[in-house]
Amino acid sequence: MEPYWWQAGPPVSTHACLPDCVDAAIVGGGYAGLSAALELARGGASVAVLEKSAMGDGASTRNGGMVSGGVNIGKGTDLSATLGRETARRLLEDAAHAYAFLEALIERENISCDYEARGRFIGAHTPAAHAAQERKVELLNQWCDAGAELIPRRHQREFIDSGYYYGGMFIARSGSLHPSRYHRGLLQACENHGVALSSGTPVTRIDRTTRKFVVHFPGGGLQADNVVIATNGYTGPSTPWHRRRVIPVGSYIIATEPLGEKRIHSLFPTLACITDSQRNLAYFRPSPDHRRVVFGGRAGYPGDDVHAAVPRLYARMCEIFPALDGVRISHAWTGNVAFTFDGLPHMGRDESGAYYCLGCNGSGVAMMTYLGQRTAQRILNPESPRCAYEGRPFPTRPFYTGDPWLISLVGRLFEYLDRGERWMARQGG
Repeated sequence: MEPYWWQAGPPVSTHACLPDCVDAAIVGGGYAGLSAALELARGGASVAVLEKSAMGDGASTRNGGMVSGGVNIGKGTDLSATLGRETARRLLEDAAHAYAFLEALIERENISCDYEARGRFIGAHTPAAHAAQERKVELLNQWCDAGAELIPRRHQREFIDSGYYYGGMFIARSGSLHPSRYHRGLLQACENHGVALSSGTPVTRIDRTTRKFVVHFPGGGLQADNVVIATNGYTGPSTPWHRRRVIPVGSYIIATEPLGEKRIHSLFPTLACITDSQRNLAYFRPSPDHRRVVFGGRAGYPGDDVHAAVPRLYARMCEIFPALDGVRISHAWTGNVAFTFDGLPHMGRDESGAYYCLGCNGSGVAMMTYLGQRTAQRILNPESPRCAYEGRPFPTRPFYTGDPWLISLVGRLFEYLDRGERWMARQGG
């Protein structure tokens, strides 16, 4: 089944005549790749974007369209404790800059993408999770200017018509958009600035000569002074160093049949997006026209097709919103999220000198757009200010080659732990 988003913005096939040589070759036509290409082109560089599928076939048009600045950085960990206070501050401040940059980019390029800044409610799946949110609220307000507040359980129905959670936190500086229309806007902006966009062009190998890179693809190749790897959850064998550092995880989403604005307003009183604190989190929101519920989560495992995940997603949606039991599903789809072993996004240069921006960790609309732009700035001006996510150690694990076979076990363990914690919370009232 196709994503609901594709009704308004299906993937696009582009057939640019690729030059023999460019200042920068971008591998990957998602948010990060197009943002890097746009910034480079605006800076006067010649740029080619090579995408193995149609432009927009990947997660950039398959995600939930939820936008934040720092909410999910280091999710489930205390960044100050693990990385130190100063590093945590810089990471969260740059995440806030990512959110501001996205808003500015949408305005500057006049991108029509149904952007709404209505905030986000993060439901606590247990009382202990709610207690932990108090510290997160403090950090988000101190370093991200997030407009965050702790919401007790007795007030949560002001944000979500459900008794499923034990309170939560509300992040005012957060929003949503139509992911396909946003991607289409980036694509159009790149075309307007002369970027060569080539879909159906899988990169098979990248060689480094003394002075340039040679990017190979079926039937040809091109030379480039710089290369940017921006393949995220679709990183393949042609870039093995990067593939060993990202874990592709399927995220699954369903959209209900039209329910009407009145019913949606009753479920989402503020029309804010919703996520929760579970390890296998759920995320859901009103559709941009405020007539459907778009509901997503980690409901499948490697080898599952989308049809296997739909019953699990539907059951979870009805557990949170019992009133939706019996509602029909009109669309169901999946896309790859790129997790990293340290839970952080990364940008920098690999051992060959190629640039990369990878690791959305399930929250990439603003962050990957931002890291693409910051990567381009580094290419245009090597003396530009350093990004907090730049050049950090990019960990992998022994024997890991990019095959996420362990995800099935981890996912089932997380599901067991989440349900165990929920059961204990219910026993305690």
